[in-house]
Amino acid sequence: MCIGYIGDIVGEITVKKISEYVYEIPKMEDMLVPGRIYGNKGIIAHLVDDLKAGKEWNALKQIANVACLPGIQKAAMAMSDVHPGYGFPIGGVGAFDIEKGVISVAGVGFDINCGVRTLRTTLKKEDVEKKKKSFAEELFRTIPAGLGSTGKIRLTKDQIDEVLVKGAEYSIERGYGIKGDLNFIENNGKVKNSDPGVVSDLAKRRQFKQIGTLGSGNHYLEIQYVDEIFDEDAARIYGLEKGQILISLHCGSRALGHQIGTDYLKELHEASLKYKIPIRERELVCAPIQSEEGQKYFSAVNCGTNCAFANRQVLAHLARETTSRVFGIDETEIETFYEVGHNTAKLEKHSINGKNKELLVLRKGATRAFGPGRKEVPREYRKIGQPVLVGGTMGTCSYILHGTQKGMDDTFGSAIHGAGRNMSRMQAKKTWRAEDLLKDLEKKGIIIRGHSFSGISEEAPGAYKDATDVVDVMHNSGIALKVARVKPLISIKG
Repeated sequence: MCIGYIGDIVGEITVKKISEYVYEIPKMEDMLVPGRIYGNKGIIAHLVDDLKAGKEWNALKQIANVACLPGIQKAAMAMSDVHPGYGFPIGGVGAFDIEKGVISVAGVGFDINCGVRTLRTTLKKEDVEKKKKSFAEELFRTIPAGLGSTGKIRLTKDQIDEVLVKGAEYSIERGYGIKGDLNFIENNGKVKNSDPGVVSDLAKRRQFKQIGTLGSGNHYLEIQYVDEIFDEDAARIYGLEKGQILISLHCGSRALGHQIGTDYLKELHEASLKYKIPIRERELVCAPIQSEEGQKYFSAVNCGTNCAFANRQVLAHLARETTSRVFGIDETEIETFYEVGHNTAKLEKHSINGKNKELLVLRKGATRAFGPGRKEVPREYRKIGQPVLVGGTMGTCSYILHGTQKGMDDTFGSAIHGAGRNMSRMQAKKTWRAEDLLKDLEKKGIIIRGHSFSGISEEAPGAYKDATDVVDVMHNSGIALKVARVKPLISIKG
């Protein structure tokens, strides 16, 4: 399968501009639906350059491959933070008919329910500036992070099974956080249909000491301040104001989620052969949703989802406790603003040809972005729509958006999850020295504390797309609208 660049056809596929921020790969060969990409000229050109360079691993080809999967609805979609992933592109969204569709390992990824929790505080930027270095050191000592890191919680196999069913509730029962946190977590911090029996003993053993740990890679805990408000009404509903300190943490299901993905690659490979489903990339192995194999994998994903909820709940508690201690404020002054995942498989109802239909929506490096009125959105935010937490880079900025009805209609209530990489981790390590990055960022007033120099190099701001550019595509297309921009003061990296 060949992919052409914009305006020309190479082989049998081309990319066409549909509107100012929407591009399309028309149906061809085995594609059941078109591919749809949200982007601007620069974002699309970058994707096309990968093709011109002859890179086998490229996002456009992956979008076309996803469009071939049985039961896919409307289009194989990619948000503006799109870049190549395993099988599915990161930033990819695929919604599947429950009866005719499939579930794929690639559509969820290996860090199941990786996501962002943001805490809202009563502190102001000037409060943190006074104690910034000591605060950074205290967070670095308190928050377990880095490859193979372990937390304070030690679990047995039976206790792990309880985590996989209860999610964030389990952590709260152990004293990590308050029950009110659950109201502001996607799915209230727990999804149903999670059977620990479909998760391997190896996956469980790998998680015995990892609840309450950040991990490595692009995971972080960041102290941020609200730099700009774009929508005063939405900000008021969200309880946000200029200069306010927020605490954001980004992590997922750690080793357990990765092992689930590894285990089910093998199982769904066999299922693909059994059900005669053509596979165009190894990680796209899949099974019919209603098959025994499909139901087992979906249940395992739900277990991983609950594990991630439990993990972030512990980390949020540690961050709240540390902030309270350093600044002498009550823990009640540090509230959960919102938490949402971005490597997920969710049963949701959406409109297809004017009729409400239950679908399985796979979001790989894409976040749920439900619009106003949806019952899944916390009552306090329902008038404006769900908060969309968009992670930028440790040297630039992040954004808070809100979901819209147009997003519900056009993207199954989905939006970007971050800036999106424009350079591989290997390239980044060759391009930037961690020591230089740390010095440059400190000159800008940003303190970085990392457990690995190579990890800091991999996460260099220049290795990512411009977060503002990516967010503006979502905003200008009406998929998710800007509420606030936040900037980092302290970033704790794995």
